Amino acid sequence: MGELGVITALAGGVGAAKLLTGLAKTVSQKDMVVIGNTGDDIELYGLHISPDLDIAAYSLAGVVDEAKGWGISGDTFHCLDELKRYTGFGWFNVGDRDLATHIYRTNLLRQGYTLTEVTQKICAALGVTAKILPMTDNKFETRITTKDGTMHFEEYMVKRGAKDEVLNVEFFGAETAKPAAGVTEAIAEAERVVVCPSNPVVSISTILSVKGIREALRETAAGVVGVSPIIGGLPVKGPADKLLRGLGREVSAFSVAEMYADFLDFFIIDRVDAAEKSRIEKLGVSVKVADIVMRSLEDKVRLANTVLQA
Repeated sequence: MGELGVITALAGGVGAAKLLTGLAKTVSQKDMVVIGNTGDDIELYGLHISPDLDIAAYSLAGVVDEAKGWGISGDTFHCLDELKRYTGFGWFNVGDRDLATHIYRTNLLRQGYTLTEVTQKICAALGVTAKILPMTDNKFETRITTKDGTMHFEEYMVKRGAKDEVLNVEFFGAETAKPAAGVTEAIAEAERVVVCPSNPVVSISTILSVKGIREALRETAAGVVGVSPIIGGLPVKGPADKLLRGLGREVSAFSVAEMYADFLDFFIIDRVDAAEKSRIEKLGVSVKVADIVMRSLEDKVRLANTVLQA
């Protein structure tokens, strides 16, 4: 990657995967470190599933299902169909090829490998040369409170279709979780840190809640650049609006910048939100206005270049 040095990205979900794809077309994967959200990790079908680590790996391997935004392109669902026949349970979609990843991960975890070590093995098998690190190797779970009680984020998001009003968001394990090996070092030693356009509540705030990570972001000499996941008062994808409102926050690019303001140097917002520029700059954050919707590979590469040039 030459003079730009190492790029460290905080990532979770589809928005992050798209930007990571653009970055990988712009710089060498070997100069990329991805710190992935594990608050979405869940045990289903007797398997440890890491949705955000997998979407990052599949995207950088070039095998992600672009239409769905998750899973492996061209995958089938025969195993899930049979499980539904036996149990009637199957609200979380896992494709047959995707299933192999979860079986492999679960077996290694049971043998005593850490999630970090397992993720490195998965990346090597997929031909991913970027380093993907889970935010923590400790148990961590994002739970959403609704009028019907508290539930795992994936149950709220997938099983219930994110239809419920959010009353609270809790990070179970945050008090004891420690950054996975290499996470704080990746932030400290980076030339540029990128906060991807991920859900600010359940993708990025989860990472920031692990002790030592937010402090590392404040202290790094790297330029820290964020990309807004909110455009025109709406999330590009997912339930960020309901989650932000559930925490008493406005749904805006400004609100996201405010959440990151203690460590953010630059924030990239969409042209639709140009009027937010001066308000965000009062937080002490420099603002770049650009086209940030990523529909095509060209869009992803263009945004990646904007991030690198911020």
